[in-house]
Amino acid sequence: MIVPSLRTAGRVPSAVRAMSTWANVQMGPPDAILGITEAFKRDTDSRKMNLGVGAYRNDAGEPFVLSSVRKAEASILQRGLDKEYLPITGLAKFTGAAASLAYGASSPALDRLAITQSISGTGALRIGGAFLQRFCESQPTVYLPDPSWGNHAAVFRDSGLKVAKYRYFDPSTNGLHLDAMLEDLKAMPQGSIVLLHACAHNPTGVDPTPEQWAMIQQVVEDRGHLAFFDMAYQGFASGDADRDAGALRSFVESGRSPVVLSQSFAKNMGLYGERVGTFSVVTADSAERDRVLSQIKILVRPLYSNPPVAGARIAAEVLNTPELRSEWLGEVKLMADRIIAMRAKLRSRLEELGSKKQWNHITDQIGMFCYTGLKPEQVDRLAKEFHIYLTRDGRVSVAGITSKNVGYLAESIHAVTKED
Repeated sequence: MIVPSLRTAGRVPSAVRAMSTWANVQMGPPDAILGITEAFKRDTDSRKMNLGVGAYRNDAGEPFVLSSVRKAEASILQRGLDKEYLPITGLAKFTGAAASLAYGASSPALDRLAITQSISGTGALRIGGAFLQRFCESQPTVYLPDPSWGNHAAVFRDSGLKVAKYRYFDPSTNGLHLDAMLEDLKAMPQGSIVLLHACAHNPTGVDPTPEQWAMIQQVVEDRGHLAFFDMAYQGFASGDADRDAGALRSFVESGRSPVVLSQSFAKNMGLYGERVGTFSVVTADSAERDRVLSQIKILVRPLYSNPPVAGARIAAEVLNTPELRSEWLGEVKLMADRIIAMRAKLRSRLEELGSKKQWNHITDQIGMFCYTGLKPEQVDRLAKEFHIYLTRDGRVSVAGITSKNVGYLAESIHAVTKED
Protein backbone atom coordinates (compact mmCIF):
# COMPACT_ATOMS: atom_id res chain seq x y z
CA MET A 1 0.00 0.00 0.00
CA ILE A 2 1.27 3.48 -0.86
CA VAL A 3 1.18 5.86 2.11
CA PRO A 4 0.42 9.45 1.06
CA SER A 5 3.18 11.92 1.91
CA LEU A 6 2.42 14.34 4.73
CA ARG A 7 4.18 17.05 2.77
CA THR A 8 2.70 18.46 -0.41
CA ALA A 9 4.69 21.01 -2.38
CA GLY A 10 6.84 21.63 0.69
CA ARG A 11 3.87 22.52 2.91
CA VAL A 12 2.56 20.70 5.98
CA PRO A 13 -1.22 20.05 5.89
CA SER A 14 -3.30 22.11 8.34
CA ALA A 15 -4.44 18.99 10.20
CA VAL A 16 -0.84 18.12 10.99
CA ARG A 17 -0.09 21.68 12.06
CA ALA A 18 -3.03 21.60 14.44
CA MET A 19 -1.59 18.51 16.13
CA SER A 20 1.86 20.05 16.55
CA THR A 21 3.19 20.40 20.09
CA TRP A 22 4.23 23.96 19.22
CA ALA A 23 1.07 25.05 17.39
CA ASN A 24 0.22 27.60 20.09
CA VAL A 25 3.62 29.31 20.05
CA GLN A 26 3.06 32.87 18.82
CA MET A 27 5.43 34.81 16.63
CA GLY A 28 7.50 37.15 18.81
CA PRO A 29 7.93 40.83 17.98
CA PRO A 30 10.98 41.67 15.85
CA ASP A 31 14.03 43.18 17.51
CA ALA A 32 14.06 46.94 16.85
CA ILE A 33 17.82 47.17 16.28
CA LEU A 34 17.81 44.12 14.01
CA GLY A 35 15.07 45.72 11.93
CA ILE A 36 17.14 48.86 11.50
CA THR A 37 20.17 46.85 10.44
CA GLU A 38 18.15 44.87 7.90
CA ALA A 39 16.68 48.05 6.40
CA PHE A 40 20.17 49.54 6.22
CA LYS A 41 21.51 46.46 4.41
CA ARG A 42 18.73 46.61 1.82
CA ASP A 43 19.42 50.28 1.09
CA THR A 44 21.69 50.73 -1.95
CA ASP A 45 22.28 54.48 -1.57
CA SER A 46 25.97 55.33 -1.13
CA ARG A 47 25.15 57.92 1.55
CA LYS A 48 23.39 55.49 3.86
CA MET A 49 24.21 55.54 7.59
CA ASN A 50 23.47 52.99 10.31
CA LEU A 51 23.22 54.87 13.60
CA GLY A 52 21.37 52.15 15.47
CA VAL A 53 24.08 49.63 16.35
CA GLY A 54 25.79 50.03 19.73
CA ALA A 55 29.30 49.05 18.69
CA TYR A 56 32.32 51.30 18.23
CA ARG A 57 33.53 52.16 14.76
CA ASN A 58 36.71 54.02 13.77
CA ASP A 59 36.64 57.20 11.68
CA ALA A 60 36.44 55.09 8.54
CA GLY A 61 33.25 53.50 9.87
CA GLU A 62 34.92 50.12 10.38
CA PRO A 63 34.98 47.74 13.39
CA PHE A 64 37.96 48.51 15.59
CA VAL A 65 40.08 45.82 17.26
CA LEU A 66 42.37 47.36 19.86
CA SER A 67 46.11 46.94 19.40
CA SER A 68 46.48 45.96 23.05
CA VAL A 69 43.94 43.18 22.49
CA ARG A 70 45.78 41.91 19.40
CA LYS A 71 49.04 41.81 21.34
CA ALA A 72 47.40 39.99 24.24
CA GLU A 73 45.94 37.41 21.86
CA ALA A 74 49.34 36.84 20.24
CA SER A 75 51.02 36.40 23.62
CA ILE A 76 48.40 33.89 24.75
CA LEU A 77 48.64 31.94 21.49
CA GLN A 78 52.42 31.65 21.79
CA ARG A 79 52.08 30.02 25.21
CA GLY A 80 49.98 27.17 23.82
CA LEU A 81 47.54 27.12 26.74
CA ASP A 82 45.02 24.32 27.23
CA LYS A 83 41.26 24.51 26.76
CA GLU A 84 40.24 23.06 30.12
CA TYR A 85 37.11 24.17 31.98
CA LEU A 86 37.38 27.24 34.17
CA PRO A 87 36.07 27.15 37.75
CA ILE A 88 32.41 28.14 38.17
CA THR A 89 33.39 31.71 39.08
CA GLY A 90 35.81 32.02 36.18
CA LEU A 91 39.44 33.01 35.71
CA ALA A 92 40.76 34.44 38.96
CA LYS A 93 43.43 36.55 37.24
CA PHE A 94 40.66 38.22 35.27
CA THR A 95 38.12 38.74 38.05
CA GLY A 96 40.78 40.11 40.41
CA ALA A 97 41.99 42.64 37.83
CA ALA A 98 38.42 43.55 36.86
CA ALA A 99 37.50 44.19 40.49
CA SER A 100 40.54 46.42 40.94
CA LEU A 101 39.61 48.40 37.83
CA ALA A 102 36.04 48.93 38.98
CA TYR A 103 36.44 49.56 42.70
CA GLY A 104 39.97 50.98 42.71
CA ALA A 105 43.25 49.21 43.40
CA SER A 106 43.37 50.48 46.99
CA SER A 107 39.72 49.88 47.85
CA PRO A 108 39.23 48.05 51.17
CA ALA A 109 36.16 46.45 49.58
CA LEU A 110 38.34 44.16 47.45
CA ASP A 111 39.03 41.88 50.42
CA ARG A 112 35.31 41.35 51.02
CA LEU A 113 34.11 41.26 47.43
CA ALA A 114 32.19 38.24 46.15
CA ILE A 115 32.85 38.23 42.41
CA THR A 116 32.24 35.88 39.51
CA GLN A 117 33.05 36.00 35.84
CA SER A 118 29.90 36.36 33.73
CA ILE A 119 28.69 36.15 30.14
CA SER A 120 29.39 39.84 29.59
CA GLY A 121 27.16 42.49 31.17
CA THR A 122 23.90 40.79 30.25
CA GLY A 123 24.97 37.61 32.00
CA ALA A 124 26.06 39.64 35.02
CA LEU A 125 22.64 41.26 35.24
CA ARG A 126 20.99 37.86 34.98
CA ILE A 127 23.11 36.40 37.78
CA GLY A 128 22.39 39.49 39.85
CA GLY A 129 18.66 39.19 39.23
CA ALA A 130 18.67 35.52 40.22
CA PHE A 131 20.69 36.25 43.37
CA LEU A 132 18.39 39.08 44.47
CA GLN A 133 15.27 37.04 43.70
CA ARG A 134 16.53 34.24 45.90
CA PHE A 135 18.03 36.18 48.80
CA CYS A 136 16.11 39.46 49.17
CA GLU A 137 13.52 38.28 51.68
CA SER A 138 10.98 41.02 50.94
CA GLN A 139 11.15 40.43 47.17
CA PRO A 140 11.60 44.13 46.44
CA THR A 141 10.86 45.68 43.07
CA VAL A 142 13.71 46.60 40.73
CA TYR A 143 13.34 50.23 39.66
CA LEU A 144 14.84 51.18 36.30
CA PRO A 145 15.47 54.69 35.00
CA ASP A 146 12.98 55.83 32.37
CA PRO A 147 14.25 55.16 29.77
CA SER A 148 16.82 52.43 30.26
CA TRP A 149 18.65 49.85 28.15
CA GLY A 150 15.97 47.81 26.39
CA ASN A 151 17.13 44.48 27.84
CA HIS A 152 17.10 45.52 31.50
CA ALA A 153 13.40 44.90 32.09
CA ALA A 154 13.42 41.54 30.31
CA VAL A 155 16.45 40.30 32.24
CA PHE A 156 14.98 41.13 35.63
CA ARG A 157 11.48 39.89 34.81
CA ASP A 158 12.91 36.60 33.61
CA SER A 159 14.78 36.44 36.92
CA GLY A 160 11.43 36.46 38.70
CA LEU A 161 11.59 40.05 39.93
CA LYS A 162 8.99 42.80 39.64
CA VAL A 163 10.09 45.76 37.54
CA ALA A 164 9.03 49.41 37.72
CA LYS A 165 10.43 52.76 36.58
CA TYR A 166 11.64 56.00 38.09
CA ARG A 167 11.75 59.27 36.19
CA TYR A 168 15.16 60.11 34.77
CA PHE A 169 15.13 61.87 31.40
CA ASP A 170 13.51 65.25 30.79
CA PRO A 171 12.38 65.54 27.14
CA SER A 172 11.90 69.28 27.50
CA THR A 173 15.62 69.80 28.12
CA ASN A 174 17.06 66.53 26.76
CA GLY A 175 18.81 66.33 30.12
CA LEU A 176 18.43 64.85 33.60
CA HIS A 177 15.09 65.32 35.37
CA LEU A 178 16.81 65.46 38.76
CA ASP A 179 13.93 66.74 40.89
CA ALA A 180 11.57 64.08 39.56
CA MET A 181 14.21 61.38 40.00
CA LEU A 182 14.82 62.33 43.62
CA GLU A 183 11.08 62.51 44.28
CA ASP A 184 10.60 58.99 42.90
CA LEU A 185 13.56 57.61 44.87
CA LYS A 186 12.03 59.01 48.04
CA ALA A 187 8.60 57.57 47.22
CA MET A 188 9.82 54.02 46.62
CA PRO A 189 9.22 51.48 49.38
CA GLN A 190 12.18 51.37 51.73
CA GLY A 191 14.75 48.78 50.70
CA SER A 192 13.92 48.83 47.00
CA ILE A 193 16.45 47.86 44.32
CA VAL A 194 17.57 50.84 42.24
CA LEU A 195 19.32 50.18 38.93
CA LEU A 196 21.89 52.91 38.30
CA HIS A 197 23.94 53.37 35.13
CA ALA A 198 27.44 54.02 36.47
CA CYS A 199 28.38 56.18 33.47
CA ALA A 200 27.36 56.82 29.84
CA HIS A 201 23.66 56.21 30.43
CA ASN A 202 22.15 54.04 27.69
CA PRO A 203 20.17 55.17 25.75
CA THR A 204 20.16 58.87 26.64
CA GLY A 205 23.83 59.71 27.21
CA VAL A 206 22.66 61.82 30.17
CA ASP A 207 24.82 61.38 33.28
CA PRO A 208 24.43 63.15 36.63
CA THR A 209 27.16 65.61 37.59
CA PRO A 210 29.23 64.74 40.70
CA GLU A 211 27.05 67.14 42.69
CA GLN A 212 23.88 65.48 41.41
CA TRP A 213 25.30 62.03 42.15
CA ALA A 214 25.86 63.15 45.75
CA MET A 215 22.18 64.07 46.07
CA ILE A 216 21.09 60.78 44.50
CA GLN A 217 23.36 58.83 46.83
CA GLN A 218 22.00 60.64 49.86
CA VAL A 219 18.41 59.69 49.05
CA VAL A 220 19.27 56.07 48.17
CA GLU A 221 21.12 55.70 51.47
CA ASP A 222 18.47 57.46 53.55
CA ARG A 223 15.79 55.16 52.12
CA GLY A 224 17.87 52.02 52.60
CA HIS A 225 17.71 51.11 48.92
CA LEU A 226 20.05 48.60 47.30
CA ALA A 227 22.20 50.19 44.58
CA PHE A 228 22.58 47.92 41.56
CA PHE A 229 25.21 49.53 39.34
CA ASP A 230 25.44 48.59 35.69
CA MET A 231 28.86 49.63 34.35
CA ALA A 232 29.24 48.84 30.66
CA TYR A 233 31.33 51.84 29.63
CA GLN A 234 34.09 52.39 32.20
CA GLY A 235 36.75 54.53 30.53
CA PHE A 236 34.70 54.77 27.35
CA ALA A 237 32.51 57.59 28.66
CA SER A 238 35.00 60.29 29.64
CA GLY A 239 38.27 58.64 28.62
CA ASP A 240 39.20 58.29 32.31
CA ALA A 241 38.43 54.92 33.92
CA ASP A 242 38.71 56.28 37.47
CA ARG A 243 36.39 59.19 36.77
CA ASP A 244 33.80 56.92 35.17
CA ALA A 245 33.77 54.72 38.29
CA GLY A 246 33.38 57.69 40.63
CA ALA A 247 29.73 57.16 41.57
CA LEU A 248 30.18 53.44 42.26
CA ARG A 249 33.23 54.07 44.43
CA SER A 250 31.48 56.82 46.38
CA PHE A 251 28.61 54.48 47.30
CA VAL A 252 31.03 51.72 48.31
CA GLU A 253 33.24 54.07 50.35
CA SER A 254 30.21 55.37 52.24
CA GLY A 255 29.04 51.87 53.06
CA ARG A 256 25.50 52.95 53.94
CA SER A 257 23.73 51.10 51.12
CA PRO A 258 24.16 47.55 49.81
CA VAL A 259 25.98 47.63 46.45
CA VAL A 260 26.12 45.07 43.63
CA LEU A 261 27.75 45.56 40.24
CA SER A 262 27.36 44.33 36.69
CA GLN A 263 30.55 44.95 34.71
CA SER A 264 31.21 44.49 30.98
CA PHE A 265 34.30 44.61 28.76
CA ALA A 266 32.39 44.58 25.45
CA LYS A 267 32.60 48.31 24.79
CA ASN A 268 35.75 49.50 26.58
CA MET A 269 37.94 46.61 25.37
CA GLY A 270 36.07 45.89 22.14
CA LEU A 271 35.43 42.28 23.24
CA TYR A 272 31.85 42.25 21.95
CA GLY A 273 31.77 38.66 20.73
CA GLU A 274 33.97 37.30 23.53
CA ARG A 275 31.28 37.98 26.16
CA VAL A 276 33.50 39.06 29.05
CA GLY A 277 32.10 40.52 32.27
CA THR A 278 31.70 40.14 36.02
CA PHE A 279 29.01 40.27 38.67
CA SER A 280 30.05 41.27 42.18
CA VAL A 281 28.54 41.85 45.60
CA VAL A 282 30.15 44.10 48.23
CA THR A 283 29.80 42.23 51.51
CA ALA A 284 30.41 43.11 55.17
CA ASP A 285 33.41 40.85 55.80
CA SER A 286 35.31 37.85 54.48
CA ALA A 287 32.96 35.33 56.13
CA GLU A 288 29.92 36.91 54.46
CA ARG A 289 31.86 37.07 51.20
CA ASP A 290 32.45 33.32 51.30
CA ARG A 291 28.79 32.58 52.02
CA VAL A 292 27.58 34.85 49.22
CA LEU A 293 30.09 33.40 46.77
CA SER A 294 29.00 29.86 47.63
CA GLN A 295 25.43 30.77 46.71
CA ILE A 296 26.48 32.52 43.50
CA LYS A 297 28.21 29.27 42.49
CA ILE A 298 24.99 27.37 43.15
CA LEU A 299 23.11 29.82 40.91
CA VAL A 300 25.64 29.74 38.09
CA ARG A 301 26.08 25.98 37.93
CA PRO A 302 22.65 25.20 36.37
CA LEU A 303 22.70 28.34 34.21
CA TYR A 304 25.87 27.67 32.19
CA SER A 305 28.12 25.65 34.49
CA ASN A 306 31.23 27.79 33.98
CA PRO A 307 32.21 30.71 31.74
CA PRO A 308 34.25 30.71 28.50
CA VAL A 309 38.00 31.07 28.80
CA ALA A 310 39.23 32.87 25.67
CA GLY A 311 37.92 36.37 26.32
CA ALA A 312 38.78 36.25 30.01
CA ARG A 313 42.38 35.38 29.16
CA ILE A 314 42.58 38.34 26.78
CA ALA A 315 41.16 40.79 29.33
CA ALA A 316 43.40 39.40 32.08
CA GLU A 317 46.46 39.72 29.87
CA VAL A 318 45.64 43.35 29.07
CA LEU A 319 44.80 44.33 32.63
CA ASN A 320 47.71 42.53 34.32
CA THR A 321 50.52 43.41 31.87
CA PRO A 322 51.69 46.97 32.66
CA GLU A 323 52.65 47.81 29.06
CA LEU A 324 49.40 46.47 27.63
CA ARG A 325 47.30 48.09 30.34
CA SER A 326 48.88 51.46 29.64
CA GLU A 327 48.33 51.04 25.89
CA TRP A 328 44.73 49.94 26.49
CA LEU A 329 43.93 52.97 28.64
CA GLY A 330 45.31 55.15 25.86
CA GLU A 331 43.16 53.37 23.29
CA VAL A 332 40.05 53.73 25.46
CA LYS A 333 40.72 57.46 25.68
CA LEU A 334 41.21 57.55 21.91
CA MET A 335 37.78 55.99 21.40
CA ALA A 336 36.15 58.31 23.92
CA ASP A 337 37.81 61.36 22.39
CA ARG A 338 36.59 60.44 18.90
CA ILE A 339 33.03 60.18 20.19
CA ILE A 340 33.36 63.55 21.93
CA ALA A 341 34.79 65.11 18.75
CA MET A 342 31.90 63.80 16.62
CA ARG A 343 29.41 65.27 19.08
CA ALA A 344 31.12 68.66 18.83
CA LYS A 345 31.21 68.57 15.01
CA LEU A 346 27.56 67.57 14.72
CA ARG A 347 26.41 70.34 17.03
CA SER A 348 28.68 72.90 15.36
CA ARG A 349 27.42 72.08 11.86
CA LEU A 350 23.76 72.20 12.94
CA GLU A 351 24.33 75.65 14.41
CA GLU A 352 26.18 76.78 11.27
CA LEU A 353 23.18 75.75 9.19
CA GLY A 354 21.08 78.24 11.12
CA SER A 355 18.96 75.77 13.05
CA LYS A 356 16.64 77.51 15.47
CA LYS A 357 16.59 74.50 17.78
CA GLN A 358 18.87 74.16 20.78
CA TRP A 359 21.52 71.46 20.24
CA ASN A 360 23.67 71.90 23.36
CA HIS A 361 22.42 68.54 24.64
CA ILE A 362 24.47 66.81 21.93
CA THR A 363 27.69 67.87 23.67
CA ASP A 364 26.24 67.85 27.19
CA GLN A 365 25.47 64.15 26.89
CA ILE A 366 28.26 61.58 27.06
CA GLY A 367 29.18 58.13 25.81
CA MET A 368 28.21 56.13 22.75
CA PHE A 369 24.59 57.26 22.52
CA CYS A 370 22.87 60.59 22.03
CA TYR A 371 19.20 61.25 22.61
CA THR A 372 18.67 63.80 19.86
CA GLY A 373 15.12 64.84 20.69
CA LEU A 374 13.98 63.86 17.18
CA LYS A 375 10.35 62.81 16.87
CA PRO A 376 9.36 59.40 15.41
CA GLU A 377 8.05 60.98 12.23
CA GLN A 378 11.33 62.87 11.81
CA VAL A 379 13.26 59.63 12.25
CA ASP A 380 11.05 58.06 9.60
CA ARG A 381 11.86 60.91 7.20
CA LEU A 382 15.58 60.47 7.84
CA ALA A 383 15.33 56.85 6.75
CA LYS A 384 13.00 57.37 3.80
CA GLU A 385 14.45 60.56 2.34
CA PHE A 386 18.06 60.61 3.53
CA HIS A 387 18.95 56.91 4.05
CA ILE A 388 19.89 57.48 7.71
CA TYR A 389 18.74 54.77 10.12
CA LEU A 390 18.26 55.10 13.90
CA THR A 391 15.73 54.00 16.51
CA ARG A 392 12.38 55.82 16.45
CA ASP A 393 13.00 57.31 19.90
CA GLY A 394 15.68 59.48 18.29
CA ARG A 395 18.64 57.66 19.79
CA VAL A 396 21.81 58.00 17.71
CA SER A 397 24.85 55.78 18.07
CA VAL A 398 27.54 58.45 17.83
CA ALA A 399 30.07 55.72 17.02
CA GLY A 400 28.48 55.51 13.57
CA ILE A 401 29.31 59.15 12.81
CA THR A 402 32.58 59.88 10.97
CA SER A 403 34.43 62.94 9.72
CA LYS A 404 33.13 62.16 6.22
CA ASN A 405 29.44 61.79 7.03
CA VAL A 406 28.88 64.20 9.95
CA GLY A 407 28.14 67.07 7.59
CA TYR A 408 25.54 65.08 5.67
CA LEU A 409 23.95 63.95 8.94
CA ALA A 410 23.70 67.54 10.21
CA GLU A 411 22.17 68.73 6.95
CA SER A 412 19.66 65.87 7.02
CA ILE A 413 18.66 66.51 10.64
CA HIS A 414 18.29 70.21 9.86
CA ALA A 415 16.07 69.36 6.90
CA VAL A 416 13.61 67.33 9.01
CA THR A 417 13.60 69.72 11.99
CA LYS A 418 13.71 73.25 10.50
CA GLU A 419 9.92 73.52 10.42
CA ASP A 420 9.50 72.07 13.92
